[in-house]
Amino acid sequence: MSEPALQVDSVSVRFGDWIAIDGINFALPSGAFMTIVGPNGAGKTTLLRCILGLIAPTVGRVLVFGKPPLDCPAGWMGYVPQVKTLDRSFPARAVELVATGMLGSWPARLDRASRDQAMTALEQVKMEGVADRSIAKLSGGELQRVYLARALVREPRLIALDEPAAGMDVTGEADMYAVLEQYQQRTGATVVMITHDWDASHHHSSHVLVMVRHQVAFGPPEEALRESVLGKAFGHGRHKH
Repeated sequence: MSEPALQVDSVSVRFGDWIAIDGINFALPSGAFMTIVGPNGAGKTTLLRCILGLIAPTVGRVLVFGKPPLDCPAGWMGYVPQVKTLDRSFPARAVELVATGMLGSWPARLDRASRDQAMTALEQVKMEGVADRSIAKLSGGELQRVYLARALVREPRLIALDEPAAGMDVTGEADMYAVLEQYQQRTGATVVMITHDWDASHHHSSHVLVMVRHQVAFGPPEEALRESVLGKAFGHGRHKH
């Protein structure tokens, strides 16, 4: 049996007296598409940051392809954050933002090889037309797609996304899922995504983690997104129409 892409063993995170997450425990196979769902304040982003190595668990451990996150080679993981800390007034172009995903810093001058690699990533998300546009002039949906290109630019083995559909219209959201699924088919990558969209979770996931600081359910969507599970996590199930 192959090694899991992601092993989360009894992970808890405390900030002082506050328990952000408590006892999260699952193994995710390589090539899976996992969504994480739960109400606001459920600890979803905290868990994602543990997976990326940005936060150390207070208890337990996280392994990414058998290694602690901070021991993973550069380029193994790509990340699309929910909250962009980017100063939109910074005088930079979209292609340069994508290039920071492989260079680790803003390029003083973008060489031909780096530009070509960044352009390939922008083409994957259908944003090659904004390559030389100032980031200040990108719409919210365009910026989100450029960040997705930034996450894909080094062809990571694991892609972590925190509410990636934020700011996108329906067409942009559909395009994003198509990009992720095509990328998975081509590379065998693993996707871990936080979402509030239960329908998207049901239709696109191979695995779903439902959490409210603690783990409510983990498994295939038809099991993890049952009405009884959603009722425990959110206090209600799907609205009837």
